[in-house]
Amino acid sequence: MIIGLTGKNGAGKTMVVDYLKLKGFGTFSLSDILREEIRKKGLVEERENLIKTGNELREKYGPGILAKLALDKIKGKNKIAIDSIRNPYEIEELRKNKDFILIGIDAPVELRYKRIVERKRVGENISLEQFIEIEEKENSDDEKKQQLNKCLELADKIIENVGGIGELHQKIDIILLIYPGALP
Repeated sequence: MIIGLTGKNGAGKTMVVDYLKLKGFGTFSLSDILREEIRKKGLVEERENLIKTGNELREKYGPGILAKLALDKIKGKNKIAIDSIRNPYEIEELRKNKDFILIGIDAPVELRYKRIVERKRVGENISLEQFIEIEEKENSDDEKKQQLNKCLELADKIIENVGGIGELHQKIDIILLIYPGALP
């Protein structure tokens, strides 16, 4: 079983990944591929460089490239959660696996902004207006760029992450009960 996670910045994807680890899932992030590329280029690991590098790879190798690379890296593994899915073609590649489900994680923009400020990652010390501006770049109509809104539309299930961690875990547990192969 492969559970894919998509969602906007600060929605809670990492919290879901951490919980799935506790449930016995291995994890892989499409952003890890981008971080490798950024390190090779000697760039700073910040959101803008992740976006730019992802768009460059999609332009050069096709919009589903990150998912293809991820599938190569996880080949033969069972119960994997893949996060940072940001393009519909990545979803298309992952759906070639019959045991794939896509979960979208979302929350209101103000709450997501509050979360990114609190986590204090490099490059995320920005204003709400800058946060919204960067997010708009993640919703391009160009098939070779990030299209988070379209990815959320393609989700099999959506979790509205507006409560506490316990509530988020309950929502994940309900989804895991629905899909055979998700639980041990």
